[in-house]
Amino acid sequence: MTTTKKIMIGLGLAGGALLAAWLLTGDRKKKTKDFVTQKAEDLKQSLKKEKPEVEDSEVHYV
Repeated sequence: MTTTKKIMIGLGLAGGALLAAWLLTGDRKKKTKDFVTQKAEDLKQSLKKEKPEVEDSEVHYV
């Protein structure tokens, strides 16, 4: 891995940490937590939805 790639990965990680720190400070903390909680609940609901089983009693010939 070249030095440039290492620097770019480091900058990406540092940027992500900085963004997370900014989102979790001050009045943004409550808004961020509410947003993440809502999206997690939406994801849970979408994963729990049972897909109806389709019975295909007819034989399809190709």
